[in-house]
Amino acid sequence: MFAFANENRVKYRGKPDLYANWCFVMARAVTQFHRFARFDPTGPPLAPGEYTERVRQVTARPPWHAALPAHERVVIPGYGSLHDFSRAEERAVKAGLTGRILSWIHWTNWRVVYPMPRAQQEAVARETVAELQAGRPVQWLVTNLPRIDLNHTVLVYGYRADHLDVIDFVVYDPNDRASPGIVRFDVPEQRFWARRLYDVKAGPIRAFRMYYSPLL
Repeated sequence: MFAFANENRVKYRGKPDLYANWCFVMARAVTQFHRFARFDPTGPPLAPGEYTERVRQVTARPPWHAALPAHERVVIPGYGSLHDFSRAEERAVKAGLTGRILSWIHWTNWRVVYPMPRAQQEAVARETVAELQAGRPVQWLVTNLPRIDLNHTVLVYGYRADHLDVIDFVVYDPNDRASPGIVRFDVPEQRFWARRLYDVKAGPIRAFRMYYSPLL
């Protein structure tokens, strides 16, 4: 995951180098690096501008496309992981991430304002488990409207089903670079609960899949 965080515009008001409203782009980019990039820690390092161009090559690919074989992936030399790369080359990586405004007006964002049947939420949980079992992380749009403190995105990369009636999804929250978040799905109730999300009170939320097809 990225070593830097998406910053809350209200919480960090006045910060000179504020990096805000990039959460959708950052979560999407993790999937794109997972599918289309290859890190080569033994390779010779590049100049910052060259790294920026490599990031743009990775993030130009639609995130719903199938993962590339190793020999076709964009090579990131000098680093062994996205975390190490983004920590050492933060400015270059940020310069390569684009599409922030388009992510705000993605046409499927309207879903947050409508009530959704519990069966739809069960389908999100079921499909997410299937994708994770196939080795593919899943991006969610999450909201607790009509409360207004959560209109956000996370990337699900793991889950635990220690009990028959709950599934705990482990998520990368772009707002929190320190620790993973937990979103619980209550199987009998067919609803999601925020267990641990950055600066969000625990409680019921709704989740919707994102960027898994050209239309959704």
